[in-house]
Amino acid sequence: MRLDGKVAVVTGASRGIGRGIAARLAQQGAMVAITARGADALQAAARGIEAAGGAVLPIPADAGVKADVEAVFKQVLDTWGRLDIVVNNAAWASPQAHILEMDEDHWDTVIRANLKSIYLHCHRAANIMVDHGTRGSIVNISSFAAARAHRYMAAYDATKGGMEAMTRTMALDLGPFGIRLNVVGPGAIHTEEYDAAGEEGRLRRGQTVPLGRVGYPEDVAGAVAFLASDDASYITGQVLYVDGGVLAQLRSPQVDAPLPESVKRRLRAT
Repeated sequence: MRLDGKVAVVTGASRGIGRGIAARLAQQGAMVAITARGADALQAAARGIEAAGGAVLPIPADAGVKADVEAVFKQVLDTWGRLDIVVNNAAWASPQAHILEMDEDHWDTVIRANLKSIYLHCHRAANIMVDHGTRGSIVNISSFAAARAHRYMAAYDATKGGMEAMTRTMALDLGPFGIRLNVVGPGAIHTEEYDAAGEEGRLRRGQTVPLGRVGYPEDVAGAVAFLASDDASYITGQVLYVDGGVLAQLRSPQVDAPLPESVKRRLRAT
């Protein structure tokens, strides 16, 4: 899955999943522009990619603001002259809000950050790719929230479901131009924001996962790198969940009958 000579843009790449994706694409040979609102964290992410031998261009930007998005793509073209891959990872997930108490500002903020940002980046990127004759790849980062509900997160879940529906439509619109659009849906992924809960918290989150552990940014990055590569040249309009099997189960194991002791012994032995 080499990406040598490709130019990628990854949004929300100053930390967590986005940073992991950017590092993986750079490791695979792509030149990567990373964006986020926090300039200091963005520079730190860029230094990490450079230290590993990657080519990176940090660009502070708000993914939900059209002028910022236009400026990002202009700088990418001015620097590298082409665009092959866009990963829309930037999102706003908190604070939570019960539907009885959610105000209009909360709704508008989440829609702008999580859904309008997808439109802005896909619209601009697709036009660049068509104009340049590039058979590019766009990967939108969703969540298993698109398929199953979170409590108190109606706005967030709505954006993720909308993203997946939008991606399927754009895949049809852009298929004749050779531009592919897919979705990667992370599950319970351990990032810096969960460090405060410590090892006990990490293990507790993993108990609901059939594979028995939380995921990591590298798990998501591997799926994105595949969909961005020529190995996925006949894949478009699809959703790939990277969730350790969570969506495959009817109920979480905590509410089911305890495992037999014989099965527990075999698990401990693995």
